[in-house]
Amino acid sequence: MYLSSLGRSCVSSLTRSARPSHLFLQGLRVPAVLQQSQTQARWSSHSPMGSPPTEPRKKVTIGKLRAMHRKGEPITMITAHDFPSAHVADAADIDVILVGDSLAMVALGMEDTSEIVVEEMLLHCRSVARATKSAFVVGDLPMGSYEAGPTQALQTAIRFVKEGRMQGVKLEGGKEMVPAIQKITTAGIPVLGHVGLTPQRQNMLGGFRVQGKTAASAMEVLDDALAVQKAGCFAVVLEAVPAEVAAIVTQKLSIPTIGIGAGNGCSGQVLVQIDMTGNSPPGRHLPKFVKKYGDVWSESLRAIKTYREEVKTRQYPAPEHTYPIAKEELEGFAEAVKGI
Repeated sequence: MYLSSLGRSCVSSLTRSARPSHLFLQGLRVPAVLQQSQTQARWSSHSPMGSPPTEPRKKVTIGKLRAMHRKGEPITMITAHDFPSAHVADAADIDVILVGDSLAMVALGMEDTSEIVVEEMLLHCRSVARATKSAFVVGDLPMGSYEAGPTQALQTAIRFVKEGRMQGVKLEGGKEMVPAIQKITTAGIPVLGHVGLTPQRQNMLGGFRVQGKTAASAMEVLDDALAVQKAGCFAVVLEAVPAEVAAIVTQKLSIPTIGIGAGNGCSGQVLVQIDMTGNSPPGRHLPKFVKKYGDVWSESLRAIKTYREEVKTRQYPAPEHTYPIAKEELEGFAEAVKGI
């Protein structure tokens, strides 16, 4: 079948320009070389975010984290729940990215962490893993996925590594979690412990309450930290513990402590990214320990309001946001549709 005059002119315009075209030669046999040319010239309107412009740093490993701890260099950790939040955290040279079960609230709108299930966590883990090139990535085992016993804990941890593409897992609890931690670490999967305030057990604790405020409860925090260390954890999160208590616990351990609401005496710190970037509406309650380093909500609101106004007033899209068409092609199209 030969090209019609209109088809020939369309192909001609395609070969003259490398720009994408909205003209599709349906029903025409286009030579393979021209088909290839069109494919190479086409750009997706929703392309992947890609990599930051700078060269990726050296990969953070368990060995690197241990070396940092030995030298007294603070370890930075932050949560991420999707590709964009992991992308920016990795570009900022954060050491450890945690896919925390806090995403239940900040990403999925749930009331607390007890609602989220393994399949939902794995979806977000995979998204974060795709964006992370240098940081060490750890996934939170959600409530109900590890407490039944060491076998259940190992099975869930394996899924986080194989399906979620995580390099380590985190679980909450102290002495009672030792068998599970030993089972997971014996299988070669790094475990990050979590003692002090354990949000998954808030109902047992009477809510989100500071732990270790008495001599007896402070000793319990230390005992739990020592227990998870002995079980094989590479580090332990200390949450909502008085700074002085956390500093003593840190001194008594040979593994790093990662503080969240536990003062500056820990080996490192972790925050929920949504909280510290200010990516939430004014008036939302934030824990005392959160420092807001940005105001993402206000900037996003400003940008979206401006977009809405420009659409309503037809300021957007402007000519520079549209694709050109050759004058003769437009005239040909206009002539062709007169009878429609």
